[in-house]
Amino acid sequence: MKRLLLAAALLTAASVLAQADGAAETQIKAAFLYKFGGFVEWPMRAFQRPDSPFMIGVLGADAVAADLELVVAGRTVQGRPIAVRKLKRGEPFASLHVLFVGHAESARMAEILVAAKGQPLLIVTESEDALSHGSMINFVAVGDKVRFDVALPQAERGQLRISARLLAVARKVISG
Repeated sequence: MKRLLLAAALLTAASVLAQADGAAETQIKAAFLYKFGGFVEWPMRAFQRPDSPFMIGVLGADAVAADLELVVAGRTVQGRPIAVRKLKRGEPFASLHVLFVGHAESARMAEILVAAKGQPLLIVTESEDALSHGSMINFVAVGDKVRFDVALPQAERGQLRISARLLAVARKVISG
């Protein structure tokens, strides 16, 4: 029951936030990126040390990166401090736990996925057919709301376990 209430609260909060205008869309995506970290389980090898920070990388979406830095200031994910990295083309993803790929880099999705292969890295996108190319979570616009779809096979290949609570509030879940 507690999980159901938490999932309902997440969906309600996201729905209320997601009804904001286009200028707030980056803030909504930033909030989701932060929240996703609490609903995904990474293998222990994803963290070098018990006190390693939770790393979120942003590629091709500077406005989302800026909003994300504000959202995560002073917060933690799974007891770890959060660090945001605004990535440049060609930078390695080795220390990241979440990678958000903005529209500006969606044409390079195949290249990005090759670079991320074998890493326990949650890949989040905002491109129409990104899930079919290997993204794990993809933001979608539904009317005036920001929602997300989840592809479980891709997450499993990355050795990530996505909580049923997060799946319950997804617009669509693609399973094996």
